[in-house]
Amino acid sequence: MIRSATKIPAFTRQVAFSVLPMNASRHVATSTNPVSSAHQDHKVVVVGGGSAGLNISHQLLRSGKFAQNDIAVIDPATWHHYQPGWTLVGGGLKSKEELRRPLDDLVSSKLKFYNESVTAFSPDDNFLTLGNGEKIGYSQLVVAPGIKIDYRSIKGLPDALADPNSLVSTIYGYDTCHKVFQTIEKLKRGTAIFTQPTGVIKCAGAPQKAMWLAWDYWRRVGLYNPTGDSPIKIGFATGLPTMFGVPKYSAELDDIRKERGVEGYFQHDLVAIDGNTATFSRPNGQDQVTKHFDLLHVVPKMGPHDFIRSSVLANEAGFVDVDSGTTRHSRYFNVWSAGDASSLPTSKTAAAITSQAPVLVHNLLLSMDGKSPEASYDGYTSCPLLTEYGKVLLAEFKYGGEPKETFNWMGIDQKTPRRAFYHLKKDFFPWVYYKSMVKGTWAGPKGWLK
Repeated sequence: MIRSATKIPAFTRQVAFSVLPMNASRHVATSTNPVSSAHQDHKVVVVGGGSAGLNISHQLLRSGKFAQNDIAVIDPATWHHYQPGWTLVGGGLKSKEELRRPLDDLVSSKLKFYNESVTAFSPDDNFLTLGNGEKIGYSQLVVAPGIKIDYRSIKGLPDALADPNSLVSTIYGYDTCHKVFQTIEKLKRGTAIFTQPTGVIKCAGAPQKAMWLAWDYWRRVGLYNPTGDSPIKIGFATGLPTMFGVPKYSAELDDIRKERGVEGYFQHDLVAIDGNTATFSRPNGQDQVTKHFDLLHVVPKMGPHDFIRSSVLANEAGFVDVDSGTTRHSRYFNVWSAGDASSLPTSKTAAAITSQAPVLVHNLLLSMDGKSPEASYDGYTSCPLLTEYGKVLLAEFKYGGEPKETFNWMGIDQKTPRRAFYHLKKDFFPWVYYKSMVKGTWAGPKGWLK
């Protein structure tokens, strides 16, 4: 269901000249230029109806400072997915259908919803262009469309995923996550390889989650043991030099890997699949390596959407170029970004958004009142890393890979996998996500927002 467009009057725009650097008016969206070509105008336009976009738009709405249709949300999707739950689907713990909702049902009726794509940004003139050609004006812009998964980044992967007889799968997609557990159940003997690429991906711990659930399943049915006579052998091929980006958790995960007899192929970046052969690139000009597999779990490369990468809002890497603390754009001071599409230098997770969104909302509202941003994001993010059925290592950290653990005041060291953390991952987080987070009332470790 797509709400019909209704013409609303253009809003008067204000600028906090006190916060503008000298000679920066061209890049800082002074909002003095009328958007005569725009068909619609809004006080705030939020690009993206994912975790970040819904959270932010509803937090703004709940501030009480906006009337009907003052805030617009733009997203071409029909469905909204709880993507952290795809790991649970891959482990046979949930169905993918229960983890999605119609996007239109999640957008408040007080928000204007454009079920369209975005093709271009014109931040010097404060408008953007939709896929249908319509131009949308704004006083403040939030860019949060997430990132894309590039299945074609690995030669042969699309065909292998589409083949129902192949034991190649990935948890990174609604159309593919259910195949993961099917392949785990089918494998009775041979070599299983789980991959992780170099570069940015959603939830850097997810590739291991799939592996550890598979390990536990095979162990429980008598197909795996850490000795040499195990029917199934497991290898973890990662483009990274370590198991995880945070030293504290990486050391623990490497100990677990060794205890369980899992082979580590470090700095092995999957580039091609041909039948049951996987080809990996190696750093520093080393020759490529090929490995036989009987089961392959693949994490494709990921990156910015093309309409972000090609825009003036992007940095050299293609992400929306924002200040790492305030979440405001480095050049256009009425543009903001959070979530996966932003340049914020932290792991891209839903948990990170729970801390980013309140900072962005607070600073955006200050900006609308002509004040300078004052809230600062510290890089908090979290990865509830399943190490087996019934246990989770709850990694929480901030900028610099420094642990920032919620339960340390209780004397709990979160690097130790625990059953209580498992129920957070499996039961509480999916519930609170649709119950509160997408409605703008959940701030992660800080609890519910008033």
